[in-house]
Amino acid sequence: MSDKGRTQRRKLGKNGPAVLPIGLGCMSLSGTYGPSDDKAAEALLRRAVELGVDHFDSSDMYGWGHNEELLGRALKGVRDKVIIATKFGQTRRPGGANGVDGRPEYVQQACEASLKRLGIDMIDLYYQHRVDPNVPVEDTVGAMSRLVEQGKVRHLGLCEARPERIRRAHAVHPLAAVQSEYSLLYRQEAEE
Repeated sequence: MSDKGRTQRRKLGKNGPAVLPIGLGCMSLSGTYGPSDDKAAEALLRRAVELGVDHFDSSDMYGWGHNEELLGRALKGVRDKVIIATKFGQTRRPGGANGVDGRPEYVQQACEASLKRLGIDMIDLYYQHRVDPNVPVEDTVGAMSRLVEQGKVRHLGLCEARPERIRRAHAVHPLAAVQSEYSLLYRQEAEE
């Protein structure tokens, strides 16, 4: 990829590395929209790195761990060239329905499992995937902050959080990123 027309990089967090502002979302590589092919997905991820993509976004709920394992295999050997973002907090309830879990003890457990699946020592950007209405965001972000102190996570983020909750979370620990659904059909957070 030539530098001509290349998107300007932005700092991840206050002192983080420069990264492209839009990463490659990997959710569809684990069967979310139909059958997936691991070989083709790994080739796509490696080609993306060759073309200059440096920010990959996953979650422990994409394929219920499969996506992180796939990403870990595909990006092995180029870890120093990429930013890996993943998320926690979506759970699978008995019967298959999704739930949320923002309890501090779950935050630690989920991070350990993601690190193992990704095959890395540190997650660059760790998001709470959905805010747990039963756990104060301050408690969840406090647990996430301890992961930073432990050297397991570099930067923190929230997904699908309303502005008031983002401010409360940021007061506990600086957030480097906020991820929200945004499209022509869904503009609620942008309008706030």
